[in-house]
Amino acid sequence: MVTDPIADLLTRIRNAGMAQHPSVKLPSSTRKVEVLRVLKEEGYIEDYSVGDETPQPNVTVRLKYLRGNHVITGIKRQSKPGQRKYVRSDALPKVLNGLGVSVITTSQGVMTGKSATAKGIGGEYICSVW
Repeated sequence: MVTDPIADLLTRIRNAGMAQHPSVKLPSSTRKVEVLRVLKEEGYIEDYSVGDETPQPNVTVRLKYLRGNHVITGIKRQSKPGQRKYVRSDALPKVLNGLGVSVITTSQGVMTGKSATAKGIGGEYICSVW
């Protein structure tokens, strides 16, 4: 039983990248798949695929490397189960002065902080990736 599935996802990606693994497999959930979709759109992972195992499907994440180095140099969970962190649309943080990405879950789905600012909506600040 994992108390924070998103933190588990981020930790597995971080550890697999440091160990230079080509991919990582973990239990799937709707929220994890949405976070992975954003990471893929932003170019931080190669691809992901959801299996059809029962009772719990797994998601396989293919990691991305550039010149032998993992593309993700840092990944940090911001909002935790014990202390949720919500931000307004005008107060969304910049990660490394715009070089990184903040992942936000809003009423319109999971998106980057840049997209949320453009739409004028805030939400829960899930994680920062750089």
